Amino acid sequence: MAGALQVAAVLALPACAARPTDASSGWMQRLQGDTAALLGEVHDNPLHHRLRAQALRRACEGGWRPALVMEQFDLEQQSALDRSRAEQPRDAQRLIEQAGGGSGWSWRDYEPFVALALEFDLPLWAGNLSRAQAARVMREGYEPVLGAERVAAWNLQRVPDAAWQAAQEREIDRGHCGALPRAMWPAMARAQFARDAALAHLLRSHGARGAVLLAGNGHVRRDIGVPRWLDGVAPARTLVVGFVETDGDGDDPLPGQYDVVVRTERAPRPDPCEGFRQRGGVKTT
Repeated sequence: MAGALQVAAVLALPACAARPTDASSGWMQRLQGDTAALLGEVHDNPLHHRLRAQALRRACEGGWRPALVMEQFDLEQQSALDRSRAEQPRDAQRLIEQAGGGSGWSWRDYEPFVALALEFDLPLWAGNLSRAQAARVMREGYEPVLGAERVAAWNLQRVPDAAWQAAQEREIDRGHCGALPRAMWPAMARAQFARDAALAHLLRSHGARGAVLLAGNGHVRRDIGVPRWLDGVAPARTLVVGFVETDGDGDDPLPGQYDVVVRTERAPRPDPCEGFRQRGGVKTT
């Protein structure tokens, strides 16, 4: 594993961002106190999960007791999560089965994090909008789906500036292999903003003694993701770590996206755009 791990130099950050951590191990030393650590991932890369779980275990063994916020559980699953935990306080597999095991994630990769939360009695929070909620936000907007109280609490009354909006729409287009009609981009960006705002709200509300967010790299990015919604959290408290693959396609993170970049080998997978190509669905211009 050690040979597969390469930690890049820390990328340049905006002046208001937290101070850069040491590129080799300093970011792991930041896992203490009231740090809000946003740890990204490529969802289907098992190495990313193992590296993050190892770092979090070391921090917990050293006495850290952060809240754990997981994109992989939907907000509406929180009651099932709490109930399973009360009934079987050390059974990670049962908790997953009760609160999210059928939602399409590779739970084998996430079970170690749930087990850590149970072992060290960490607060565990479901952070994501369900697909159904996100689809309704796309069609109807924020307030009809989430309600005025959540819109206010999540700061969704804010309108992203033009650069932020454009960057999020570009990521949506890229993430769908250039196959989406441009007319869909703003609605899909709105759903992504809602997801990021929900995750940020949990970090603000439950991170006084420290917090860890486990989410995809797109969610943790400083330029477009959860950090943009962390009003009231001092930038010096936050640590954003992107876990990216060395796939040789030149798609390198840009300065300001992450505080630290951890590079790993690419996980084997079929070309996600091949299906679009076969159907003639990928745009060429």
